[in-house]
Amino acid sequence: MEDERIVQLFWQRDESAVACAAEHYGAYLSAVARRILGDRRDAEECLNSTLEAAWRSIPPHRPMQLKLYLAKLTRRISLDLCRKRSAAKRGGGQYDLALEELEECISAGEAPDRQTDRKLLAESIQAFLAALPTEERRVFLLRYWHMYSVGEVAQRCGYSRSKTASMLHRTRLRLKEELLREELL
Repeated sequence: MEDERIVQLFWQRDESAVACAAEHYGAYLSAVARRILGDRRDAEECLNSTLEAAWRSIPPHRPMQLKLYLAKLTRRISLDLCRKRSAAKRGGGQYDLALEELEECISAGEAPDRQTDRKLLAESIQAFLAALPTEERRVFLLRYWHMYSVGEVAQRCGYSRSKTASMLHRTRLRLKEELLREELL
């Protein structure tokens, strides 16, 4: 079934929309959640929460690309769950490792308080990423947006693990320099 038809089922408040979305994208969404959370049961819980969130948010939203919309919901829900659970214990997902790596560029414990600061930081990071060569941007996004391990990124991109780690390190250093230059750090 095509995305448009599934979205239409959501708009008609037809409960089969949830089953269709789970059938088409469940495995992908579970993989997204598992990379962040590091646990199959947590990923299943996150998938259920994602489908519930989709039911509540469609309508009023009418996503053009349902897979991306659901993946964004999954990522947000997974990160929220990871933050809640990390308060009690340090978890084994890629989220904690990725944050540790990015701490040198962006202070994870001192997020900007004001919405304007967050917006400027986001715009600066987006501009930085847009200026990167395609492969460097792909490696960076696979690691820090999709939360793949360094080994998984290397495998997906056809690089050695050491080349991938080195590329990520250099990119983080350049990001830090850029944010310092713009006085955002």
